[in-house]
Amino acid sequence: MPLDIRTRMPLAAVALMSAVLVVVVVPPAASQTPAAQEPDARRESVAEALRTAAPAEQVATLYYANRPVLQFRATVLSRTPSERAAAAVSLLDRLVDEVPWGRVGTTTVADAYLINLEGRPVFAILPQDVDLLAGETPASTAAEAAARLQVAFDEAVELRNPSRLLKSALLALAATLVYLAALWLLRRVHRVRAARFSQSAERHIERLPGGAVIFRGSRLPQVARRTFTLLLVLLALLLTDAWLIFVLNRFPYTRPWGESLRTSVLSAVLSGGRLVVDALPGLMAVLVIVLITRFLVRLTTLLFEAMGQGRISIPGVYAETALPTRRIVVALLWLCALIVSYRYIPGSDSDAFKGVSVFVGLIVSLGSTGIMNQIMSGLTITYSRALRLGDFVKVGDVEGTVTHLGTLATKIKTPRREEITIPNTVVVSTATTNYSRHADTEGVFVGTSVSIGYDTPWRQVQALLLLAAERTPGARKEPAPVVRQTALEDFYVQYTLLVCLEQPHLRGPVLTALHANIQDAFNEYGVQIMSPNYEADPTGAKVVPRSRWYAAPATTDVGPREAGAGEKLGAST
Repeated sequence: MPLDIRTRMPLAAVALMSAVLVVVVVPPAASQTPAAQEPDARRESVAEALRTAAPAEQVATLYYANRPVLQFRATVLSRTPSERAAAAVSLLDRLVDEVPWGRVGTTTVADAYLINLEGRPVFAILPQDVDLLAGETPASTAAEAAARLQVAFDEAVELRNPSRLLKSALLALAATLVYLAALWLLRRVHRVRAARFSQSAERHIERLPGGAVIFRGSRLPQVARRTFTLLLVLLALLLTDAWLIFVLNRFPYTRPWGESLRTSVLSAVLSGGRLVVDALPGLMAVLVIVLITRFLVRLTTLLFEAMGQGRISIPGVYAETALPTRRIVVALLWLCALIVSYRYIPGSDSDAFKGVSVFVGLIVSLGSTGIMNQIMSGLTITYSRALRLGDFVKVGDVEGTVTHLGTLATKIKTPRREEITIPNTVVVSTATTNYSRHADTEGVFVGTSVSIGYDTPWRQVQALLLLAAERTPGARKEPAPVVRQTALEDFYVQYTLLVCLEQPHLRGPVLTALHANIQDAFNEYGVQIMSPNYEADPTGAKVVPRSRWYAAPATTDVGPREAGAGEKLGAST
């Protein structure tokens, strides 16, 4: 009975799709079959597939036995690449059970290549499946796909062989035991040999000339121990890598991972070695530049150390500026070395290196405004020689000894043993008093004032103040103390006693002792001190008789002279 055209059309499409996957018996020895010997139905189905093939939006990779075989890039007979891959996997699963000895071959039909297993077509490679931009050709793509499929098919057969899997599991277990034993041995060696390695390094160092000094002033034994530990860690990592590769290669499904790991490690080692070899000329140039710079830095250091010690004199360079000048010169030398050696540094021409350089430059530019201000202020302080280490100074309201002159800030230790950090910009913008600058030559005077009524002879007041200065420890005899009449007020005369200190940083304790001695001297001779203000004549003299100088809880063991001496030794104000 004739079929209606609507019936004939679907049947024709089904027949056309089935012809692509028809099983054709081909002798195992034939891997290539000429197109002239193909059945007409296969040629027609392939021709129809070639006519309907179109590039797909999404590419699908055919994976079998955890191995990539081919990427399908074309839609054929309304079948997407993912559907073509799924159909090929389903057919291969059946063929594994039917022909486990099967060999993969290729058959050329028109412009297409059929990948077959024991003569049974598995999938077709069309020109649209070939990535021409990557340099692929249909022939090379078909050959590579056939080779990959053969390996994947053999491993799928092996995966269904219990005896071979059991043997692989036993080998993996044995390798694991050996690996664990090796790790235990490495840990044991580290515990036993690390201390002995460090002790051996200590003995060798002490045998060198000046070895005891080197040993006490360095951390070479610790470095040697850590180096030994690092070597053992690297050995453990190599053992871990070898164990992983061996175990993964024992099983068909994980074998691709083991091969990938082995390839990655070998590639990394070869790439690293090639990079080292390629970088050797540049590294040698950098090494030469560094050695020359180190030589120049050493000469610079020796020169400025000699200037700091006064053995060499260069106009414009003083002993107190020798150290900061040396630092600046050394920094400039290393900066010049970096500029010269930049082009020889491996990877300096890479985009990543340039990007990091630009980023660092941007960060420095954004944060350099305040920093450069502090640095320039520090240079101003240094080269104006306003302050030196150990000077007793007063910066604003802070009084103490300079302990650090930094690039960004100055540190001062107060008589109360407080350390105060002052930014260099504040030091430059504030009046600074240096009590130590002329202390060793002309001497620095410290003054204190008292008010005495007009009924007391000024010569007596002057003598009493000089007597108090003579009794005060820490006050220099030369230059001699000086008394000035600094003001003639309505009801009293203001006298100022100036004494020169032996040690300016003991200014507070010396003034304490001086004030105590002034009170004792004036009380001893019955002269009333009228400070701070005079309102009216008192009914009696406001003096302390000698009999009450040591009223409770005071004792005769500590007088004003002894108190000043005690404070001279470090008591705070």
